[in-house]
Formats: sequence, C-alpha cells, structure tokens
Amino acid sequence: MEILNYINGKLTKSKSSNYLDLIEPASAITYGSIPKSNADDVDEAVQAAEQAFVEWKNSTVADRSKILQKIADLIEANAEDLAKAESKDNGKPIHLASKIDIPRAADNFSFFAKAITQFSTETHESIGLQTINFTLRKPLGVVGCISPWNLPLYLLTWKIAPALAAGNCVIAKPSEVTPLTAYLLSEICIEAGLPKGVLNIVHGLGNEVGNALVTHPKVKAISFTGGTSTGKHIAKAAASQFKKLSLELGGKNPNLIFADCDYEKMLANTVKSSFTNQGQICLCGSRIFVEERIYEKFKTDFVAKVKKLNLGHPSEASSDLGAIVSKSHLEKIESYVKQINTDEAKLLCGGKRVVLKNFENGYYFEPTVIEVKTNKCSLNQEEIFGPVVTLMPFKDEAEALALANDSRYGLSATLWTKNIDRAMRLSQELESGIVWINTWLNRDLRTPFGGTKQSGMGREGGLEALRFFTEPKNICIAYNELP
Repeated sequence: MEILNYINGKLTKSKSSNYLDLIEPASAITYGSIPKSNADDVDEAVQAAEQAFVEWKNSTVADRSKILQKIADLIEANAEDLAKAESKDNGKPIHLASKIDIPRAADNFSFFAKAITQFSTETHESIGLQTINFTLRKPLGVVGCISPWNLPLYLLTWKIAPALAAGNCVIAKPSEVTPLTAYLLSEICIEAGLPKGVLNIVHGLGNEVGNALVTHPKVKAISFTGGTSTGKHIAKAAASQFKKLSLELGGKNPNLIFADCDYEKMLANTVKSSFTNQGQICLCGSRIFVEERIYEKFKTDFVAKVKKLNLGHPSEASSDLGAIVSKSHLEKIESYVKQINTDEAKLLCGGKRVVLKNFENGYYFEPTVIEVKTNKCSLNQEEIFGPVVTLMPFKDEAEALALANDSRYGLSATLWTKNIDRAMRLSQELESGIVWINTWLNRDLRTPFGGTKQSGMGREGGLEALRFFTEPKNICIAYNELP
C-alpha cells in the first residue's frame, strides 16, 4: 500500500520522493509506505490552506455543520474497514477499535457539527456609560494539528473537527507509525465534498514535518498530543512566534483504592484501566495505590485476573491485548522491566515478550504487574506507556494523596471509595486535570480535557476547543441617551 499526502483537495506524493516503511506490529511485516515529507510539502499545504481560508472563514455555520456531519456519517458507514485498518496499523484488537476508536472518531465530527451551532458570544451593557460591549470570536486562520500513534483516528479527529467547525483551515500531521486511518480519512473528506485546502494531511517524521509545521510563520496555532519531551520542544520552538498552544502530554496516573470501595466493580475496572490498548493510553492508571487493610487480598485477586487475560493476534475476538505498536517501543517497555531491583521492586506476573504461533516476529508483551516499595523509583516516576503497572500499599488518606501527587505529571487520577466526603476532599486536592470517582475513562465530550504540571497546558473538548481555535475580539459601542 502506498499512502499519499492530502494537499489542496488531492492525494499527492511528497516533493522529496522519499518514503518510510509501514510495519504491521502483529507480524512485523512491512505492508506499505508513506511519504517522507519535508518543509516544502508543509509550505505547499500552508499555501493551499491560506487560499481556502478566504472562503471557509466566511462560510455559514450551517454549511460547516452539514459537511462535518457528512464526514461523521461516512466514518460510520466505513466503520468496519476503518477498524481493521486501525488494528493493522496500531496492533490493538479489532474489537477494541470497533467499539471505541472508530465510533469516537465519528462522534467527534458529529459533536462539533452540532456544538458550533450553539457556540455563542458575550454581550455586556454598561447602562450608566451608555455603552455596549460585545465579543466576536473569529477563526485564527491556518492551524496545525499533530496527533499520536496510540489512538490514531480518535485523537486526530478530536483536533481536526473543532478547528474546522470554528472556521479554520488545518494542516494535520498524523504519527508516521500509524498513518493508515488518516489516509482513509482523506478519501472520506473528498467524498464528503470538503472544499479543497480546508484540510491538508502531510505525512512524515516529527523532526521534519512536525518541526516545519510548528515553526512556519503562517501557522497561527498548534494542537499537539504526544510525549512530554516533544511537547517541550514544540513550546520552545513556537514561543518566539507567540503561537497559541494546546499541549496534551504524558501521564503517570494514580489509581487510589480504599477499603470501603465496591470491590468487585473496582477490581474489574482496574484491570481495564491498567491494560486496555496494551496500556498505551495516556489515561491508563499505571500507579495503583491500595489501602493496606485490603492490599494483600487485592494483590492476590488482581494478579489472578491479569493472568487470565488473553494476549493474542489483534484479529482474534478472544484477544484482550494485541501487539505493541512498534519494535522500538517494545524494547523500551522491556528495558524498564529488566531494571527491576529486588530491593525496590518485585515482579508479580508477566514481564516477558510473547511469541505467537504463525506471528513469531510480532511485538507482543505480557501484561505485567510489579510490586514496588517506594514511589521514587523509575517504575513509578517515568512514563512507560505499556502493559506495565505497579502496586503499593498506603496507610491512610493523607499518605494516599501524597503518593498520588508525588509526580511531575498530572493528567488523570482514579479514586475508589463509597465515602462521599473523602471523594470530595481528595478530588479537590489531587493534582490532575481529570479525576474519576468509582469509574474510569467515562468521557463526556462537552467537558474540558487536559492535564497539569508536565502533562500539558490548555484544554480540549467541548466549548474549550472552540475557544482555543478562535480569537476573541471585543467591540465597544457608545450610544446617546434619548433627547
């Protein structure tokens, strides 16, 4: 398969004529190529977006809404093919992509198709001064959206949809590791009748395409989801041009389990929050802290359930976990497990690569549980981003809070307790952008999404996304009193 760029309404090759291999994680087989694009391709896309912006910014809300909804409908109509493509590209089970990734991608377009029709501005009247102030929110112009490999279409559409709804034109840079569904989205946009140049998708490496996009003087804003180190580079590169930035970065999320929780519900959800998508979700709860009164029981029960998880080929309906996204990421995950120091940590289960019959070269790693003695170890302080979680007991609420907040990250936290007073106290003190109480990954698209500390800056989702992709302008009108 040869994947192409999508620039000015057409599928096109890179100006560089160079390519990158596409590798299927489940088998380690090269199945296609993508353009190894460069700054020239980005510049061509920006020029196309600038020309398209003249008309797109003046299009009616109803027209934009109609096109976005048509894209959503086409994603739904092609859901089966998109799920298979996402699984092939990423390594996740097809049933997971079918249930979560693709429906959410359609929902993103559908949600913002409706949200833009309800996006209102503010008016303030100063009666004594006989003035009225009203605020306009205008699209920024050409914006950049850079998305990661773990939820490829899900997160790409999460950025593109509000940007387009607000009247911007977009240059999107999908992950070079998982570009297939972005390419299929290009075809869907053509079929939906999206005007040429309104959305452009440029494939390639981050240090080439991503850097050219971030530093391009005509790109007014960057929305990025990915690693914290890359986010720091983007912030530094964009600073001199005062671009608007939304950065959703890494996480090392705590899962606090108190003895008074609904135990069976907690146990089932903790397995999910640990290993869904092979643990390759920024919201996974990778640091599990358990009240010492139930710690030994939880450890026994949790490990028993983890051992029953089925790691298999992504096409199998029985597979709870599929393949790790790439060989390099598999090696990174494995390196953390190899560092286990028996004085600080104990391997409870997993910790090894898995060789599947007929797919011996695929990138598979066992779901892994490690008991740690200190929250200061690298297993608890660094983002592994894989099927690896740690367990550690705590004595009381104060210690649980201290352990949870002892991290440079602050994306999400999960809290299991029936005590409403405790839930309210801790939810206000936990240093994270999202707190789930007695649930996990329960997302309402109207709510703000983002993290604190080194988990990022800014918020996405709902009206927050539409505010990010617009510039407020206040207009003050003075009027005379009646004669």
